[in-house]
Amino acid sequence: MKGNVYTLVYSAILGTACALLLTAAATFTKPYQDANKEAEEMLNILTALKVPFDEGATAKQLIEIYEANIKEQDASDELTYYEYRPASGSLEAVAVRFAGPGLWAPVKGFLAMEADKRTIRGITFYEQEETPGLGGDIVTDKFRNQFAGKSIVDSSGAAGIVIGVGKQTQDNGVDGITGATMTCDKVQQMINEVLTMIVEEGK
Repeated sequence: MKGNVYTLVYSAILGTACALLLTAAATFTKPYQDANKEAEEMLNILTALKVPFDEGATAKQLIEIYEANIKEQDASDELTYYEYRPASGSLEAVAVRFAGPGLWAPVKGFLAMEADKRTIRGITFYEQEETPGLGGDIVTDKFRNQFAGKSIVDSSGAAGIVIGVGKQTQDNGVDGITGATMTCDKVQQMINEVLTMIVEEGK
């Protein structure tokens, strides 16, 4: 009986100590985690907008480049524009955030458009847990580079892009990833929700 009490007390003390240590570690590292997350988002915005920066730029340098070139403008409660305005001050491009449920976990990214807000300039994904070699290939250059130059509306003027299986020849069409139809459908849906807001705002 005495041995059982000792074991229970020892386990309780050990469990409490471990919990306190984990809490302290999480509290201590949170500012660094938040800073890394912010730098990662800035990197993706700069990449989507094609803002020039050195590949080996530090987080501090990325923040400086971001602050010198990007202006944030709230178009609505649901839509924020990240405007690329170089030293000249004229609007060169604009990016928007998109997010939604993927096949396994949330997918988040940024879609950049030329100043006309009708032609895609670039796209990045900064959070995704899709299947490697299938849906996970949305982060590859091969998939992302297809978006550049595409229209955000179809031939009738309706907002949206189409990510389909096989060769897509329409102005707003992007070739999907073989074997990742569900991921492509979900990415198409989340992007089109934002594009619909942009087109409606421009009317």
